[in-house]
Amino acid sequence: MNDVTRRNFLRTGVLFTVGAGSAVGLGSLLAACGGSSNSPEASGGLPADVQIVQRFPQILVPGEVRIPVSLALDGGLLTTSGNVALPAVLTGRIERLDGADFVAYRDSLTAERHDENLATPYWPFRVTIDEPGVYQLVLDGGPSEGAGVQVSPRDSIAVPKVGDTIPALDTPTVADARGVDPLCTRTPEPCALHDTSLRDALALGRPIVYLVGTPAHCSTGTCAPALDALLAMHAEFGDVATFIHAEVYADRAATTPAPAITGFAMTYEPALFVTDASGKIVDRLDAVFDARELRASLARAGIS
Repeated sequence: MNDVTRRNFLRTGVLFTVGAGSAVGLGSLLAACGGSSNSPEASGGLPADVQIVQRFPQILVPGEVRIPVSLALDGGLLTTSGNVALPAVLTGRIERLDGADFVAYRDSLTAERHDENLATPYWPFRVTIDEPGVYQLVLDGGPSEGAGVQVSPRDSIAVPKVGDTIPALDTPTVADARGVDPLCTRTPEPCALHDTSLRDALALGRPIVYLVGTPAHCSTGTCAPALDALLAMHAEFGDVATFIHAEVYADRAATTPAPAITGFAMTYEPALFVTDASGKIVDRLDAVFDARELRASLARAGIS
């Protein structure tokens, strides 16, 4: 990749940060790129000068990748309560960097808007990318410079991936907090998903739904609604799957990463891992998801 193209790609990853940073460097993973148009509204129903806000960490590997994005104007996220009409569906394409230029790779992509219990809606694109490389997601009617997407060789990403068996981690429980205090930062009451460790869950022979996130200290502002959505699913499907929540930090000051972070080599939050009954990861939702997408993710593991 030449220097100019590299700078352009990296610029899509640092222009717009969502949320404050944290001890494990989570905040800088969400960014945006912008463009311009000569008309008040660009084609495709998007406002002119719209910005694409990345809602995913760059830990993607070949296969089906999930690329959730939000929208912004003038550096401000577009929300469900704002005065800008938000499209129910976004369409776009994936382009691949070939030498100094981006070329067509996948087109006719669509993503529905998700905003259940979220102030900031997002659109999760899913697309199969076969090879490592540098790509960009370009929205129809959006800026010509899309959201940068880095796909890395599978063996270079340490975070457990779809297709892997989820590691048998000794996650903190009520019986053994393993040095994590508080065990759960949900308020006003801790959640009830800390009775079984991930290691013990694997021995049960049931699907596992495992959330890593911290409602009290979340750098993306999505951990609390993610946990609330998980609790609702637990109430519905707790008899057929094991639901576990693990905190990001081991201390009240939120300075020391907890075992859930170090054991999975994570540098972001939240993350949801869904396995089948054998412990194989069938889906992973990174950074942002709502109850509707969570339900669809569980269905991939036969939890419905």
